[in-house]
Amino acid sequence: MAKQAAAQIAPEHQQLAGQPATQTDRRALLAAAVTVAAWASAFVAIRSAGHDFSPGALALGRLLPALAVLGVISLIRRAGWPPRAAWPGIVATGALWFGVYMVALNWGEQHVDAGTAAMVVNVGPILIALLSGWLLQEGLRRSLLLGIAVSFAGVILVGIATSTGRSPSLLGVMLCLLAAVSYAVAVVSQKPALRHASALQVTTFGCALGTIACLPFAGQLVSQLAAAPATATLSVVYLGVFPTAVAFTTWAYALSRTSAARMGATTYLVPAVTVLLGWAILGEVLGWLALAGGALCLAGVAVSRWQRG
Repeated sequence: MAKQAAAQIAPEHQQLAGQPATQTDRRALLAAAVTVAAWASAFVAIRSAGHDFSPGALALGRLLPALAVLGVISLIRRAGWPPRAAWPGIVATGALWFGVYMVALNWGEQHVDAGTAAMVVNVGPILIALLSGWLLQEGLRRSLLLGIAVSFAGVILVGIATSTGRSPSLLGVMLCLLAAVSYAVAVVSQKPALRHASALQVTTFGCALGTIACLPFAGQLVSQLAAAPATATLSVVYLGVFPTAVAFTTWAYALSRTSAARMGATTYLVPAVTVLLGWAILGEVLGWLALAGGALCLAGVAVSRWQRG
């Protein structure tokens, strides 16, 4: 029985079993930081590519290079086929996060401004905390709930600061809400899968399933690639390689080493980093409201991760 239990543990968990907890925690924090930086940069790339690609084509165009990179790495690492016990979580990740979430968010942002989209989509970490406390029995610490509340207030300020002032479309809001719910359910489903399969396996096979789900948009992608400028195409490739292949793998790695609720709260760093990238790369003016919102996001994440010694 002991041998069978050991065989079900993901390879990366076996490698880290004899390492000090502090070293493992540092690796998880580094992985989370890579995820946050890459996902924040994705907003800049999506702005560049969104003018030339429809929502479904952009999702498929992002997933194809991601799957190519993940496939090569999996072959080199000899990741192998995930155990049967991991497949429910992998299917949920592929269908909901790589499929529904990406298409719904791309589509929703065509009907609402970035600020409104950020406020609606960031309901996701709140849903993750509630679902993980209920389904995964992780519990809800006061510091976690307080941190989420503070960060969400920061997201609202960033959303107001980046809003164009136009009336949001009901369709756009509902699509962004669908993206948030899909993302939350996928994260809570992914957590148990990581007990049986490695982060690379869960991400690679989830990406493959998401790619299959988005294949109906292949015709749009081919026609739009022919007309799109090189900068837009490069943005799509970038989205596939870094915010998808790299960031989703580092996310899964970090998620396997902490609670789903705490990882969900960590994503509140994304709006703060996005504001800074918008200033550094796009030359966007940083208003005091956006700066205050970013500061609240940072403070909220710090509070959510605080534990009494």
